[in-house]
Formats: sequence, structure tokens, C-alpha cells
Amino acid sequence: MRHIISILMENEAGALSRVAGLFSARGYNIESLAVAPTDDPSLSRMTLVTSGTDEIIEQITKQLNKLVDVVKLFDMTEGEHIEREMMLVKVNTQSKNDREEVKRLADIFRGRIIDVTKDTYTIELTESCERLNAFLESLGNVSILEVVRSGVIGIIQGDKALTV
Repeated sequence: MRHIISILMENEAGALSRVAGLFSARGYNIESLAVAPTDDPSLSRMTLVTSGTDEIIEQITKQLNKLVDVVKLFDMTEGEHIEREMMLVKVNTQSKNDREEVKRLADIFRGRIIDVTKDTYTIELTESCERLNAFLESLGNVSILEVVRSGVIGIIQGDKALTV
């Protein structure tokens, strides 16, 4: 099962490599990873997506909690949460039909065309992973030149918050 684990950790050199090393040493896969400082400059928030049985996820969280840099963590999959991922897609738009179709799809999926050249459009979308995948599938015969995705970020819904 897919799990989104959000980690508050000390904003220090090597913290990310220790988390990645923990996964690598045990043969676990990180499917998505996003890290950035929080409103407190001494802390960073890491959001990672991984898959595994309940036992594997429990083992991962126990091992993560043992790391010196980890202040607090929460498996967001356990409750209601909001998750988003940003994607940039560059497509070939040499034909008028392709340009019209890409514009129509960008509007439907609440995307923005952020760069236009004679032969390409670059679209920015911020959505759930499922909606981003649906956008890519809906492009159909439009030639995709490049896709860049940020990785999942998420926040717990309601009164709960991952804070110190």
C-alpha cells in the first residue's frame, strides 16, 4: 500500500542523505521525495512516498524515528489529508489541432500554459497524482517532449498539524 510520510527534521547538512541511506540499506524504495525549509529556519519538512505492507511501514517509521535529525514524523495516509504535486509538460504543437487540443485540456485540468514557441507549449499543473496522470493520458496523440514532476507534498486536514 502507498504511504505518504511527512517528517520534520533538523535543517542540517547530511540529513537527507541519512534518510535516503536508511531506505537504501534496507532495500526500500522512495517513490517520491520533496524537501524544503519550514517557517522555522532550523527545521526542514520532508515528504516522501513509499509503498509496503503495514509491517514494513511500521519498521520504516521506527527506523526514521531513531535518526538523530528527525524531530517528528507522521504517516499522512492514516488520516484525512490534502496532497498535491506540480508537473511541467512540454508538448509538440506544430499543428493547429494540437495547439487547440492542448489549450482545451489545460483549461479542463486547471493548468496554465507558461511558455509558447513556434512548435511547443509548456504547461504547468498542480494537482493530485491521479489527476496529473489523467492529464498525460488525455493528451492522446499529442507528442510529449518532456515531463518534470516535483514529487508529492501534503498537509493534514483539520486541526492537526505536524509541528514541534
